[in-house]
Amino acid sequence: MTNSSWPLFKLGLNPYGMTYYLGLQGRGTPRQNPKGTGLEGFLAIAEELGAHSLELFDPWLQELSDGQFSELKERLNSLSITPVISGGYILEESGHVFRSARMLDAKIIRFALTNVLCGGRAFRTDWDELRQNVRKKILEFGKTAVDAGLMIAIENHQDFTSAELVEFCEMTDGVGITYDTGNSFPVAESPSQFTKTVAPHVRHVQLKDYRVQHTSEGFKLMRCTIGTGAVPFDEIFSELGKYHDQLNAVLEPGALEARHVRLFIADWWRGYAPKTAAELAECLMATQKNKLSEQIDFRTPWEKEEDDQLVDYELTMYRESFANMKQLGM
Repeated sequence: MTNSSWPLFKLGLNPYGMTYYLGLQGRGTPRQNPKGTGLEGFLAIAEELGAHSLELFDPWLQELSDGQFSELKERLNSLSITPVISGGYILEESGHVFRSARMLDAKIIRFALTNVLCGGRAFRTDWDELRQNVRKKILEFGKTAVDAGLMIAIENHQDFTSAELVEFCEMTDGVGITYDTGNSFPVAESPSQFTKTVAPHVRHVQLKDYRVQHTSEGFKLMRCTIGTGAVPFDEIFSELGKYHDQLNAVLEPGALEARHVRLFIADWWRGYAPKTAAELAECLMATQKNKLSEQIDFRTPWEKEEDDQLVDYELTMYRESFANMKQLGM
């Protein structure tokens, strides 16, 4: 039974935890899997699991005719699926996402802001310029979204802190947050800290979980079945429930490569606002839940170059994660 303090979640999927199966990731150049199933494979898994929301990868939609859009919209409606258009990095977007949203009657467009991962902004010599360009693009797309009756939902993509994302939202109307539940750790915030700050602005949720393995430089974040890692979903959902009656929530197991957050290196902190010892301690304490021993080899089949196991690995993780979230009460 759903906890009464939680929002009503439309549980669904996004494509970024099954990139090999879908053809979005492969070896060689271009880095794609030519045997990937694409949009049709994604819809098949959604139908199998009974998904009620989907993030639709916009490059799949760019070649669709008006008639094909109409067919896709009818198919989603027949499955009671609410679509969210999933764009790429906001600075690289041409604006096609707005056409996709209009054609499918989607109300939310998700964007990542930069390609910085693991909180590693200090290792980008152009970080300040990149931040300013992101601000300008958010202002531009926010106005476009308001004019179209849409919401752009910017993701915490391991680059910006909770306070910075809220600042972006408060610059203009039409901007909210896509909350990736696993991505507070890379910017040295606990999930509880992060959620309390962003909750009023959240418009869409990506359900991600990580097992944490500590290193001499910080910690590694390892992909895992959602509900078996360090993320305290019950706390997160209760906090979101203070502000929202209903939200879309899509499964997104982590990337096929571990994320190494090197926050024990002094240079890593360049570009961040000061943080108290208590705040950092809360983040590090949160990484202790279900943590991995330093001796465990937790590499994915991708990291071991066992590509013949990848499809089963990805899809099993989605199926088990979906079951876990339903059992939790979503």
